[in-house]
Parts: sequence; C-alpha cells; structure tokens
Amino acid sequence: MHPISQPVVKKDHTEKMAGSAEYVGDFYSTDMLHARFVRSPHPHARILEICYPELPEGYCSVDHRDVLGENIVHVVEDDSPVFEVDEVFYVGDPVAMIIGPDPQRVKALAAATEVRYEVLSAILDIDDSDTVFFDYHYGRGDCEDAFSEADKVYEEQFSTGYQEQAYLETQGMSARYEDGLLTVHGSLQCPYYVHGAIAKATGLPKGSVRVIQDYTGGGFGGKEAYPSFLAAQLGVAAMKVPGKDVRVVYDRREDMEFTSKRHPSRCTYRAAVKDGRVTALEIDVRFNSGAFTTLSPVVLQRGIIAAPGVYHVPSLKVRGRGLRTHTVPTGAYRGFGAPQTFFAIERLMDHIAADLGQDPLDFKLAHAAKKGDPTSTSGIYHYEVPLPEMVDKVCEMSDYRAKRAAYAKEQGRRYRNGIGIALWFHGCGFTGSGERDFIKAVVGLHKHADGTVEVLACNSDIGQGIKTTFSKVVAAELGIPYDQVSYGNPDTSRVPDSGPTVASRSLMTVGELLRRAAARLREEWVDGQEQSVEEHYHEPDFMLPFSLEDFSGDAYPTYAWGVSAIELRYDSLTGANDIVGCWSSFDVGTPIDLAIVTGQMEGGVLQGLGYSSMEQMATDANGRIRNNSYSDYIIPTSADVGELAVSMHVVEFPFGPYGAKGAGELPLVGIAPAFVEAAEQALGARGINHIPLKAEEALEYLGAAQKEAHR
Repeated sequence: MHPISQPVVKKDHTEKMAGSAEYVGDFYSTDMLHARFVRSPHPHARILEICYPELPEGYCSVDHRDVLGENIVHVVEDDSPVFEVDEVFYVGDPVAMIIGPDPQRVKALAAATEVRYEVLSAILDIDDSDTVFFDYHYGRGDCEDAFSEADKVYEEQFSTGYQEQAYLETQGMSARYEDGLLTVHGSLQCPYYVHGAIAKATGLPKGSVRVIQDYTGGGFGGKEAYPSFLAAQLGVAAMKVPGKDVRVVYDRREDMEFTSKRHPSRCTYRAAVKDGRVTALEIDVRFNSGAFTTLSPVVLQRGIIAAPGVYHVPSLKVRGRGLRTHTVPTGAYRGFGAPQTFFAIERLMDHIAADLGQDPLDFKLAHAAKKGDPTSTSGIYHYEVPLPEMVDKVCEMSDYRAKRAAYAKEQGRRYRNGIGIALWFHGCGFTGSGERDFIKAVVGLHKHADGTVEVLACNSDIGQGIKTTFSKVVAAELGIPYDQVSYGNPDTSRVPDSGPTVASRSLMTVGELLRRAAARLREEWVDGQEQSVEEHYHEPDFMLPFSLEDFSGDAYPTYAWGVSAIELRYDSLTGANDIVGCWSSFDVGTPIDLAIVTGQMEGGVLQGLGYSSMEQMATDANGRIRNNSYSDYIIPTSADVGELAVSMHVVEFPFGPYGAKGAGELPLVGIAPAFVEAAEQALGARGINHIPLKAEEALEYLGAAQKEAHR
C-alpha cells in the first residue's frame, strides 16, 4: 500500500476531543434572536388566513411577504418556496416564522399563531400519484426479441422504505445582516449551494452574501440541500432585523419529522433467461419524491444507472420516475438512489439462481461485468473490475461457501443461521458531465512567508476527515511536513467554489486538483515569499461524452467496488436476529489515510445493516413521520454486530490523488441484499423483496416455512 496511507492524527482531533470546536449552537451574542416555525398540520390544504398573536416588543413574524428576492429555495428545479403563500403540500410545510430573544416565548408565540385552512385531498402513496416530477428512459439491445426467445421470464417487485440520516447534530443555521452584508453560518455540507440559495431568496448580489461552515456534526446527505432552506428563511428574517443574529437549531423531533429522508422506492423487474443466462432486463423504478423535487432528479438518475447492478446484460430497457406525494420531501442520503436499485437487482439474481438450481454467487460471478464491457449507459468500464478477487477474499474471511452449504441442511428447532453475499459498485463523482458543465471546480493554495501552506477549497469536513486527507495530499506533493499544511472551515469570502461535498467526489476530484496545484507550487516555490496558485477542473480525455437525453456514454469516470457477506442467526421464538458477522472487501483506490477509510467503511456497513432491518420509519394517516426520536427510531451500534471485518482491495485510479477514488458512499450501498439473502436462508423463505425486514415478519416467514415442511 502507498506510504500516504499511513494513518496520522486528524486535523480536527484536538478541538473535538477538547470540546473547543464550536458548532452553530455554541455561538452566543448579546443580541441573539431565536426562530421557530409555524408549520402546516395538514398534508394538503389551502391557506385562508394567518392570524398572529399580539407580539411583544422585540418579537416579530416572518412570512412570504418579507421575501425581498424570489420566494424560491434554489436547489435543482426551484419549485420549493421559502414560505408558502396560498397552499401547503405536506405536514410540516413552513408557513411563517416567529423570532425573538427568548426561545421559550418564541415557541409559545409560534404555537399561538393560528392559520385557517381549507383542507384538500392528499396523495400519500406513490401508487395513487398522478404527478410525475421526472420520467427518464434508456436502453440498449433488443428486449422484445430477448423476451420472445426466452426459456423463462421472471418478474418481481421490490420495495424499500424511508431512512433517516440520524446525524449527531441536528440542522442549525444563524444569520446576521449588517452594513449591507448578510453573513450566514451553520451546519452544512455545501457552502456555495447555500450561498446561491440565499442570494436568490434575498435579492442580494452574490458579493453581499457570505457563508461560513461551522463544525458540523455529521451529514450523510441530509445537510446537502436542507441547509439551503434554513439559510434562505433565516436570511429573509435577518434582513428584517438588521444588526441582530437570528438562529434556529432544530430539536430532534422537529429534525426527524420535517427534514429530508432517503427516497422510498418500488421497483419492478422483468428478466429474460436463455440457456441459463440473463439476456434482457426490463426495469421500472419509482421513487417517492414527496411534496417537492429537491434533489430527486439526480438521485433518480443515479438509481436507474445502477439498476442493472454489476452485471453485463445484453439488452436493457430502463424507466425511472420520481412521483409527487403530499409527504415530507425526500433528498440525499449516502448512496444517493443506488441502494434502492442494488437491493432489487441483487435479490432478483438470487431468486433466478435459486429457481435454476444454481449457486447464487457463481451465477452472479458468471454475469459480472469485466474491464472493457459496456456499462448500463453504453459507456465503458475503462479500468479493472476486481470483483472475482474481492469475492475470493470475502469468502476466505467469512468461510461463506462452507457455511452456505451447511445452513442449507436441516437446522436446530429454535436457532437458525443463514449467510448471504452481495456485489456492487458506486459511480465516483457527479453523474454524467455535471463536473465539467455545472460544477467547474476551482481550488487554490496560499503559501505564507514562513513556509506554511493553506488549502483554499469549499469542501466541508463533516466527520469524514477531508481536512486531514486534503492536507496529507498537499504535504506529500510539496514534500513538507503534514503539520505545515492547514485547512480551516470553508468561508465563501475567502475560498473559491470547488463544488459541493457530495457524490464521493471530494477526495478523488478536489483532492486531485489540490495535488496538481501543489505540484505547481513546488516548482515555483520561493523561500520567504507569499505565493498563491490556482487549479481548475478539466474532464479526463478518455471519457465518452455523456448525454442526459438518452442516458448514453460514461456516467462516471470510474467505479468503486464492494462485496459483503453477512451471517445471521434467528431466534424462531421471537423473530429477532443476531448479526453473527459482516465481512467486506472494498476497492476505493489508494486509501489516503487507512484509519479514516476503514472507519468510513465500517460506519457505512452499520448504516446499511440498519436500513436492512431495524430502521423502520412509518407515517400516520396524514403522511406525518411517526418515528421522531431515538426511542422509536432505532439505529445500529457496534454492539449489534458480532464481527465486523473490512479488507481494502486497491485498484489505483490514475486521475485521483495517488490513485484514490471515491469512498464515502460505497459501503452502505449493497448491504441490504446480502442481509436479506441471509435472512431467506435462515428463515427457510423465498421471495423476501422488501426492507426493512422486521422481527414480526420474520416470525411469519418462519411459520410459513414450517407449514410448508409439514405438508
């Protein structure tokens, strides 16, 4: 492994361990005002009148009439209002805000605000939705001939539910307007996304808006788009009370009920099989976008590109739709649309193999793509596809093949074991030509006269260690000590737009720009002088141009790969399971810091295990999230896994720093299908096509299997 992989002390370790790192809730000013939202109690209704209580001196209301720019939060399609005007579209839709110096009194005044509504009919299920936000299609080959010539045709539907990001720190922002400058700081992933949203909502020129990322207690996608909403709302409020700080920090219940989740999905797959090979797939993907589009188009794009999985299938016909419901808008979550479709394709391949009497792992490997094969969008896998070697490693770590054979035999009456395995990838970076055409990343380095070097980029460290890895890359390229390089929390008044902290792009794309900048600075270095260099993104020449119109070309420059085996032990009396172990091999290119990457892989696996089983999030009759605290939304901990083992397989990417690829999203993506395959074997079940898989459902499957055995 490359010398740069050697772990170092993280850049933000000391402040966080000492408790001196300041999060948005830690800041204090004598003129601080607190904010509280007035939200819709209905999933769909017409606003007839807003009746504010008598507001004491120093308190005021904020609503759409105070928006000086456009009453729109800029995300992608720009359909979400800063504050609603005539109509509300989900429970929690913000109608107004009360601000004032006493947070408890603000809360009471917000509760006392009466809004008269005319309740309208609501659509809460995508099966009932007739509003299609996005409808994408692509394909290749001749599906019609493949299905007409097939020996057998399989059709199954798969469903996945919400998943809450469950970051440690809830959403929070603070804003101040003074002397013509609006400064907003808080918990966020994408400073320039927030910057653009504020400028649009307030009508201020971009030079009059400043965004600063505070220390941020986790994001997992949940702080990609949502901070733009809070920032726009607080920016409007701050301009109404110049010279005062206006802050909101959500409590946990508010955060869990009203912020974005992972898109629930329903996916229908048809497969044609000829001579034991899958020759065609027809795939229909439906995502529940909720009330507004937010990030649904790009989540859906990634989801349908991943829909055929790691497999080379000659003929494809894929459709993807994002559907409107009167529920909380869904958005980014680690994996970004891919976990939903990888769950479906992996389960389908398991079931086809079982029906054909073949070993599911051998069946998958026989269909797996190889270097030079076409991707789902008729691009090319330009680099090695290391799945066979990674499968061998996982089988060795887990003793998969011996356990799979043993657990297929008769087991004990109370406890039953099963083991499953899944194969997947994650496309590194933005889908298609987004990096080239929209992001256009810029980075800088500033050398001070004393020889220390400052990284100038806007990517946020939200726990994934980017301050550390960026600094390591720059130090290694310059040949200077790691401690001589610094990277502070981004401030848009000081750093260029290097793009958002999303899409597993930060280290691979921005890190490589910083390496190139460092190489230039090394050549130009003059002791004792201040110097600055800048580097701009250029798309690699080898990429086949991507067309979003027909989903053709290289959707990603390269791919990160994952293989996981999961062993479960079910108690047939309770339906509860113990996760005996999870063994994984991941290829993220060169780990820039092995300890950081290993931690990311382990954390992502745990989130995938929660998505598979315990993270059940339900809604009530109005579409309102019921699980709004950690007492009734359960997330896994290290105590929930007997053995959690990670092995790194390295295939270097020549256009990433020292061979690094994207890492952050990969580990979660394929855990659920491995979990459910293990559950099927342990429970003696067939056709488990949904997650999360609850204990009471496990008992039902066990009961059905026992009845079948006694026929």
